[in-house]
Amino acid sequence: MEHNHASSFMDEVSSSAPGGEALRTCIQCGTCGGSCPSGPDMQHTPRQIFALIRAGERDVVLKSNTPWYCVSCYYCTVRCPKEIPVTEIMYTLKRMAVRDKAFDDSKAPDFSKVFIRWVEEFGRSFELGLMGVHMIRHNPFGAFKIMDMAVGMVTKGRMAFTPTRIKGLDGLKRILAKAKELEAQA
Repeated sequence: MEHNHASSFMDEVSSSAPGGEALRTCIQCGTCGGSCPSGPDMQHTPRQIFALIRAGERDVVLKSNTPWYCVSCYYCTVRCPKEIPVTEIMYTLKRMAVRDKAFDDSKAPDFSKVFIRWVEEFGRSFELGLMGVHMIRHNPFGAFKIMDMAVGMVTKGRMAFTPTRIKGLDGLKRILAKAKELEAQA
């Protein structure tokens, strides 16, 4: 019975994240956590989260702060020897935690709120700003650890120096306002 419960949680996570089937190939090497600028603030390293998913520990995983401390730098994903889309899995776990009301909103990390503010203002995330705010508030010396990666992302056009607004921002704002209205009614 426990095995079925464990495999069903693994099935749910791996099938919900783009490329998530690769999660089954995790060799527990710890490269993801060692690459993470937010690692010291996480209750569980990504490696531990993956082991907990494999063990079917749904509540522990969805109540963990780990996905909320992911700053979407993709450093873990790039360095993973099994090419596991760690960042996408973290997004998936956040969606699942929100859906299941498994996290305490008052304790959600600042950068999640900052992320939402960027999306509401510009229609998309601003990764450099998001990482900058997070580093200043939580781990200022961690910025040195990821400086080479950040410079590389900017020079390759993968990350912008300034935020940009999407086309149709007014329409997105109306959608977000309606979503908040519906959420308040739920």
